[in-house]
Amino acid sequence: MLQVTYEDLLKAGVHYGHLTQKWNPAMRPYIFGKKGGIHLIDVLKSERLLARAQQFAYHVAKNGGKILYVGTKKQAKAIVQRYAEEVEMPYVVERWLGGTLTNFSTILKSLRKLRRIIAMERDGTMEKLRKKERLILMRQRQKMERILAGLMQMTTLPNAIYIVDPVKEHIALAEALRLNIPVIALIDTNGDPTAIEYPIPGNASAIESIELITKAITTAIQDGLQERTQTEAVYSETQTEEA
Repeated sequence: MLQVTYEDLLKAGVHYGHLTQKWNPAMRPYIFGKKGGIHLIDVLKSERLLARAQQFAYHVAKNGGKILYVGTKKQAKAIVQRYAEEVEMPYVVERWLGGTLTNFSTILKSLRKLRRIIAMERDGTMEKLRKKERLILMRQRQKMERILAGLMQMTTLPNAIYIVDPVKEHIALAEALRLNIPVIALIDTNGDPTAIEYPIPGNASAIESIELITKAITTAIQDGLQERTQTEAVYSETQTEEA
């Protein structure tokens, strides 16, 4: 598991918060001070809370759970998608569709439709359709794929959700809380950490900060997945010997 130090956090600029006039008083316990009109985050607390979030992510993965990555702000998109794909976890980096979690049955229907269209392209069925029908399906695919591509492997609700900036992703956060899905979140000084089970106080706008925190969570997931694979291999070997 990646051990992120105090120095690593400072180097990535995790300690830089928002302008002081944009702060949320609920973040007071995680603010060290202010400089140049911005709040400075207590990185010692960020370090401790990140380690706690990593342990949680590790155990979710070890137990076969899925963690949904969410980050639609421009600084986060590429980072979130890259790391989610590394561990084969679902992700949302475009617009969050209202009801993605709370109305998941509708999302599943859209995913099934998208898979059918893709299958029609692959097996040649699409070529047998009239040109107009083919164009309609192709447009539907492009539209759905842009929003749903990261959810293609998700067949059930996630066991947890990792959010970059819950202020930006307030709808995703609200849906997760409504369904009692545990939330890990990189939260800046303008956010409210009180309802988030695993808050990580830090700069949620700088690429370096988002990269470091997302990498740390992802390596914890990788370790959990590796532990699960090893355990399953030992169990399988034991079963074979007993047989």
